[in-house]
Amino acid sequence: MAPPNLKSMTRTTKPKFGHFVVEFATPGIGHILKAAGCDFVLFDMEHSGFGIETVKSAIRYLEAAELPAIVRVPSREYHHIARAADMGAEGIMLPMVGSAAEARRIVESMKYAPEGRRGVALQVAHDRYRPGPLKAKFEAANKRTTLFAQIETAEGVANADKIAALPGVDCLWIGHMDLSVSLGIPGEFDNPKFEHAVAKVVAAARKHGKSLGRLVVTVEQGEALYKQGFDFICYSGDAWVLRDALAGALTTLRARCKRR
Repeated sequence: MAPPNLKSMTRTTKPKFGHFVVEFATPGIGHILKAAGCDFVLFDMEHSGFGIETVKSAIRYLEAAELPAIVRVPSREYHHIARAADMGAEGIMLPMVGSAAEARRIVESMKYAPEGRRGVALQVAHDRYRPGPLKAKFEAANKRTTLFAQIETAEGVANADKIAALPGVDCLWIGHMDLSVSLGIPGEFDNPKFEHAVAKVVAAARKHGKSLGRLVVTVEQGEALYKQGFDFICYSGDAWVLRDALAGALTTLRARCKRR
C-alpha cells in the first residue's frame, strides 16, 4: 500500500489529525509522532528558528516514518517557497495570504512549468535523487506539492472566496491568533466579529471544495471545529505538550510525596 500523501488528504472531508513541531527536530521525531497516531506534521519555520538545513534533515526523518509534512515557511517570498519544495516539503504553508493575486504568485513559486515558474532542480531531495525524464518529473512534482494558505488577516477573510476558488490552493488554514489581532480583538475568540470571520472562511472552503485547517489546544476544541467543517486538526505543539505533561506529573508527584 502506498504511504498517505497530503494531496489525497485534501480531497476528502475525513478528519486528519496532526501535531505542530516548533522545537524538537530530532532523528526520532517522525517515528514518535507516527506511533502516537499522527496523520501529518506541521513543521514551523516562521517562529521556531529552524533553518533550511534543519528542514532538509527533518523531512528525511518524517519520510522514514511515512508521515506527510507541511512546512510553514517564514514568508511569501519565492526563495522561501521554492527552497522548501526543493528540500522535499510535500505541503507548504504560507502565512498571512491576503488576496487571490498573492495566492497565485505562491502557486507559481511552488509549481514547475507550465503551471508555474519554479526554478528547475532535479535529482535532489524532493525527488529522492532519482533520475527520470523531465516532463514526468515536472508532472509528479506539480501533482505532489500541496498548498495550505493561512487566512489570518482581515484582508484574507475579505478575499477568502477568491483565494479558495484559485486552482492550486488545496486548504485554507485559519491562523486564529493573528486573525484576532488583525480584527482588533486580540485573543477574543468568542467575539461575534471573530466568529463571523471564521464562518466566512468556512463558507468559502465549502463552496469551492477545499480543505480547512487550524491549530487547537484542547480535544474539545478540535471536536467542535470538526463539526464546524474543519478537517485538518493540528493538536498543540511539541514544546507545549511536553511542558504540560511534565508539569502535571510533577505537580501530582509533589502533592503525593509530601513528608508526613
